[in-house]
Amino acid sequence: MFALVLAIAAGLPLLVETAGLPSTLPGLGTILAVAGAVTRVMALPLVDSWLPSWLRKASAQPDPLAPPTWTRE
Repeated sequence: MFALVLAIAAGLPLLVETAGLPSTLPGLGTILAVAGAVTRVMALPLVDSWLPSWLRKASAQPDPLAPPTWTRE
């Protein structure tokens, strides 16, 4: 359920624009600001470290279980 809320929050500006809603609707600016804030907070490295390992964003280190990739030199 939480992932669904985050996905909607991240895509909310696009949904509003696609629906043709005027950005001056009362409350819509607040909703978009809160959605942006939640999305930004979830992108912080500190929040990422609180998440379980299977839910964290991909790291820059290679997967030790992946087969090696060979290159010609």
